[in-house]
Amino acid sequence: MEFSTADYSIFVLLLVLSAAIGLFYALSGGRQRTVQEFLLANRSMGFLPVALSLLATFQSAVAILGVPSEIYRFGTEYWFLGCSYFLGLLIPAHVFIPVFYRLQITSTYEYLELRFNKTVRIFGTVTFIFQMVIYMGVVLYAPALALNAVTGFDLWSAVLTIGLVCTLYTTLGGLKAVIWTDVFQTLVMFAGQLAVIVVGAQRMGGMARVWHLAEQQGKISGIDLNPDPYVRYTFWTLAFGGVFMMLSLYGVNQAQVQRYLSSRSERQAVLSCYAVFPCQQIVLCLSCLTGLVMFVYDREHPLAPSGTHRTPDQLVLYFVMDVLQDLPGLPGLFVACLFSGSLSTISSAFNSLATVTMEDLVRPHFPGLSESRATLLSKLLAFGYGLLCLGMAYVSSMLGPVLQAAISIFGMVGGPLLGLFCLGMFFPCANPTGAVVGLLAGLAMAFWVGIGSLVSNMGRATPLANSTVPPPINLTTPAVLATTLLTTTTPPPSPTGLQKFYNLSYMWYSAHNSTTVIAVGLLVSLLTGPTPPSAVDPRTIFPVLPRLLCCLPARYRQRLCCGVRFPTQDAPHPSPTAEKRVPNGVGAVPRDEAEEQGYGPPAYALQETAF
Repeated sequence: MEFSTADYSIFVLLLVLSAAIGLFYALSGGRQRTVQEFLLANRSMGFLPVALSLLATFQSAVAILGVPSEIYRFGTEYWFLGCSYFLGLLIPAHVFIPVFYRLQITSTYEYLELRFNKTVRIFGTVTFIFQMVIYMGVVLYAPALALNAVTGFDLWSAVLTIGLVCTLYTTLGGLKAVIWTDVFQTLVMFAGQLAVIVVGAQRMGGMARVWHLAEQQGKISGIDLNPDPYVRYTFWTLAFGGVFMMLSLYGVNQAQVQRYLSSRSERQAVLSCYAVFPCQQIVLCLSCLTGLVMFVYDREHPLAPSGTHRTPDQLVLYFVMDVLQDLPGLPGLFVACLFSGSLSTISSAFNSLATVTMEDLVRPHFPGLSESRATLLSKLLAFGYGLLCLGMAYVSSMLGPVLQAAISIFGMVGGPLLGLFCLGMFFPCANPTGAVVGLLAGLAMAFWVGIGSLVSNMGRATPLANSTVPPPINLTTPAVLATTLLTTTTPPPSPTGLQKFYNLSYMWYSAHNSTTVIAVGLLVSLLTGPTPPSAVDPRTIFPVLPRLLCCLPARYRQRLCCGVRFPTQDAPHPSPTAEKRVPNGVGAVPRDEAEEQGYGPPAYALQETAF
């Protein structure tokens, strides 16, 4: 179908308002004249905009297209992923946020230098940059490609417009503009999905009839307690494997941690984690209901013309354009919803990449860099990554079948990075050598299983119904890669041996790879000599084992800390004039001021935080 003037108007309005928000924050307040204002919004944000920004980063365009297709193909079992959101957000709120926020860092990878050394920090930073550079072009190009195939919407006009507008407001307005445009784009995403569900259900006779027909067709799933990790979706896979995936997104991902650190206090950062929980459940419900309505609608009104090859990511667009074709403006609203997902994800990528490049690669080599020059360089880095994103989108257009592998890389890297941070935060005995070797082992395992699964599935005439190629997580998001690029027919016989290992459900990838990093890292650390307790900064440790085993006598719990003494236990308090130094060079926070801002008790003391 062709877009009407109203559709184009709504799409253009989205771009104009997004750019206007960036210009507003470029010309108001401090006008982005300091690094802290540009990269951390002056640490002044409240919990609600931060929560909606966290949600927008999570909800990419690939998820908007992918999750309904998963429900269409495999039923509502995917809905149980919502069970993982509880621990997946509770743990970051009470473990990762207190440690990161009280260290007053800007880049997540500054933590790795404080805990280990500069080498580990560089390894983590380079891994993250590799992950994001590969992904950001794909997340811009893939939805535009699907939209072009279904609607005839000009491919490169969409890519260039979205990329340039996103680069504009990210470069001019900094993190504050990114967060507030995320808030606006989240509302657009809600409106677009809700419009599709309401109109589609109405045309099918109501949601009750949709649910009844879907249940008759076996699409309403019960709780599958099968513990087999090779089954694509079971309760255990989604509820527990999903926790590790959530931790890799909301616990240690630079794009998300940067939003926590932009909060005006630690309490606001924790509240943002709590506030995003119901929002995520609503988004999951909307996506799943879209999938059910689409399935029932396709039974009575086939979505694609006969003889047309349909890929799963195109199903949603065929459905939307068919259902909304008589309602001018609503197709444009959904396209705005789709590209809001792209804008929010890409802007987060630009800002987080500029941050880690500035703080981890530039500042350490130019410690005397003035504030004005550092701010200008940060803006130039954001602009440069914006242009690089357009270049990567062009590269993505030339990849063909390799595009699937390019998207897979994002999912492969998240687990090992989570394992690296957990190794440092939970195991005081881990040393830098163990951290580097563990990270490399985790990446090797991730690429082995991920690419092995990819090649194995491509080598078959028909892919497995429970294909386990890892999803294109939006900084994160659990939209399934197989949903985006593979079609499903009758599954072949179950594989055996190494082929079965390659068929591990992608929901366990983060757990499998992060566990590999921890196990190898601990083994190498013990073989090469554990880190002496006196060399461990207690601010960088969260004593998880003593907390979990709190019923043990105190002397045994102290042994679990590997000899590390926390200031709250036996160290003398610092003098009232002590200052809390900020590793990123932004400045020093006096002790009294730090307590007022919620940074915690006197200098370096890491308070116990109960779940």
